[in-house]
Amino acid sequence: MQKIEPINIMNKFSLFNEKWTPKIIGELNGQHVKLCKLQDKFVWHSHKNEDELFMVFKGILSIDFRDGRTIKVKEGEILIVPKGIEHRPYTNGEIVFSLLFEPKTTLHTGKVKSKLTVKKLDWI
Repeated sequence: MQKIEPINIMNKFSLFNEKWTPKIIGELNGQHVKLCKLQDKFVWHSHKNEDELFMVFKGILSIDFRDGRTIKVKEGEILIVPKGIEHRPYTNGEIVFSLLFEPKTTLHTGKVKSKLTVKKLDWI
């Protein structure tokens, strides 16, 4: 029988320090549940076939859009970026704790190749 037990999200955040490097904590319905620590600016990117959900556990995440808007996502809030919409997440220098739900095949930089692109994600 498969082991079923609660996952302590804040404990999982304590297990890594890398920034912009998602860690997988669960899997459901063909999707990964990922945690990521964010700091400073990420790259402009989009996801052709997937919506992207950001849930903030700690800090404030800002996300720029090409139309000139910036949306701030605060602790306890989520933001869903529809597929195909180019965006750039960033922080004001603080470390932000974020949870993501994404299909298992989703690369966090979309088709953009950068020094921040991680091709193989670790489970924690």
